[in-house]
Amino acid sequence: MESTPVELDGSVMEGGGQILRVAAALSCISGSSVMIAKVRAGRSTPGLRPQHLSGLQLVSDMCGGVLRGGAIGSANVSLTPGKIRAGKYTADTRTAGSVCLLLQVALPCALYANATTNMCLRGGTNTEMAPQIDYILKVFKPIVEKFGVRFDCDIKMRGFYPKGGGEVTSTVWPVKELQALTLLERGTITKIHGWAYVAGILPFRLAKDMAAAAMRTIRREIKELDVNIQVLQEEKEKACANGNGIIIFAESSTGCLFAGSALGKKGVPADKIGIEAGEMLLRNICHNGCVDEFLQDQLIVFMALAKGTSRIRTGAISLHTQTAIHVAQQMTQAKFAIRKCEDELNITYVIECQGSGVSNPNL
Repeated sequence: MESTPVELDGSVMEGGGQILRVAAALSCISGSSVMIAKVRAGRSTPGLRPQHLSGLQLVSDMCGGVLRGGAIGSANVSLTPGKIRAGKYTADTRTAGSVCLLLQVALPCALYANATTNMCLRGGTNTEMAPQIDYILKVFKPIVEKFGVRFDCDIKMRGFYPKGGGEVTSTVWPVKELQALTLLERGTITKIHGWAYVAGILPFRLAKDMAAAAMRTIRREIKELDVNIQVLQEEKEKACANGNGIIIFAESSTGCLFAGSALGKKGVPADKIGIEAGEMLLRNICHNGCVDEFLQDQLIVFMALAKGTSRIRTGAISLHTQTAIHVAQQMTQAKFAIRKCEDELNITYVIECQGSGVSNPNL
């Protein structure tokens, strides 16, 4: 007898593609069907976009599921999952849709397969409104590995807006279960480093200007640390089109990681891009939390699946995080609580999650 599907309103809270990604991944892992109405109702182009559709199709393929309403522009979609199977999977947004968001939906599912999963993901690697692939490798990956996640990621080709054409391959090893994570002590910032890059026919001085402006911005606030931002020209055969950007990382004495990044845009001066990235990094380290604003919501799925109680100290709770918690509580037995902590200097929040302790039935 099939259990009643979980019904979700795709227009609530953040009201975007994140509801689809969290719901699809947790549906696949929990074996519960999910129906999502009013998909991305709050967006200027509502309904499924190519990137969301390729993510849903990928997850559906991975679990031999049945996807209904899987068409561009569709406002209602449902997934009835089967059994998660290891194998080789390919997903292509055929646009500059983010490969990082494809990985975000597929990675949790692959952890619950019966053997190693290999994925080839095509689209944009460095695009607006999504993590840059460099962020996934340098911030997301080391932190989710603390849950017991094991995956590799290789950039074959960078893809930028509007052309896309990027390609990333990823290998994911299955787990029996994920372990809870405690990230409560920030420690002090010990290292700030990063790189500014140009790809295609864009002049190299853009990278130099971005790096210099970012360093000036950071040094105004943080005087005691050396800030090392390299300038790079992307190899011709490693980039599909023209693009430029900057990503800067901060590391703390307790192993916390933070980032600030920005992408070049037509008509925007390079130093403005550098300043934007520098200010974003400063904003992400000034609150004394242990994760930045982007990692915050990406950890919710893993906290919900893990065995035991996870506790993570953050800055202000983002709407993306609230949305991910809302969906995770509907899709799993996980229980979340948010506690506000005030000391003399900062207000931080602790996200606590009693995980559902999902065990891999395929291992």
